[in-house]
Amino acid sequence: MITALVPGSFDPPTNGHLDVIERCVGIFDRVVVAVIRNPSKTPLFDASEREELLRSCCGSWDNVEVDSFSGLLVDYAEQVGATTIVKGLRAMTDFDYEIQMAQMNRHLSGIVTLFVATKPEFGYLSSSLVKQVAGLGGSIDALVPDVVAAAMKERFR
Repeated sequence: MITALVPGSFDPPTNGHLDVIERCVGIFDRVVVAVIRNPSKTPLFDASEREELLRSCCGSWDNVEVDSFSGLLVDYAEQVGATTIVKGLRAMTDFDYEIQMAQMNRHLSGIVTLFVATKPEFGYLSSSLVKQVAGLGGSIDALVPDVVAAAMKERFR
């Protein structure tokens, strides 16, 4: 069984995130979507809320599991038996950062990172922009799944 690990902050999960996860569903036997718990950041949604949002968004895929972790990604990958880390890329600026992380992870544990280019319609989409638009009262309905839009509207109420 080949397991892929799709890590991220997912604060909030966007349609771009789901696009990457959906493509993994068709390639890998098991997909672990893992929310990174970073104590140095103050997210809009805590880790358990982000996990629940992702479970709601990924519920139709039988081979997807949602979890959260803190610490080194390579340690968590080993814990869940992942052989591949999958990262979505929107632009070259993402690549510049992610290639360094991929090379460090490969150095630390030998794990392979697979980069998936986002669909062009998601190239501009980021969780930070979604939070900014929602916080200023703009519509995010086309940017995130319905369950996420509802949670954000409630949060910014």
